[in-house]
Amino acid sequence: MSKEIIQNGKFVSLTYSIADPDGNTLEQSDLPVSYIHGGETELIGGMDRAVAGKCQGDEVTLTIPSSDAFGEYDPDLTFTDEIDNVPPQFRQLGAEVQMQNEAGEVKSFYVTKIENGKLTVDGNHPLAGKTLVVKVKILEVREATKEDAMSVGLPGQSHTLN
Repeated sequence: MSKEIIQNGKFVSLTYSIADPDGNTLEQSDLPVSYIHGGETELIGGMDRAVAGKCQGDEVTLTIPSSDAFGEYDPDLTFTDEIDNVPPQFRQLGAEVQMQNEAGEVKSFYVTKIENGKLTVDGNHPLAGKTLVVKVKILEVREATKEDAMSVGLPGQSHTLN
């Protein structure tokens, strides 16, 4: 029996790790991540193309420039204010602050610095501006079932694996 290869419509299960170019691990998923290849789920930085044609057991390593991963770091997405102007529940590193612009769009910002009576929030993704080295291990490739489509997303729903 020949091995199934990753192509559109195949159910794929994989694990991955993301590191910086110096080999420092930034994120790791030891629990399998599953998706239907060619569906609505987006894999960062061309991972879809990198795993296409591969089989169960294959490992793929790719380097993704920041522009294809989480974008360039935008200094205009950081704001600093006097800590006394910030509600007490947000006065801790890592706190999530929802902000809304004039158009009514809501974006998450995170407290990244508290220093000298000032608090800084940042709306950039933590990996923005970073070149990423992604290592993928393909655990399973098979025909997708209706149940798979229900559990990993129906066509028309957008999901991002990161």
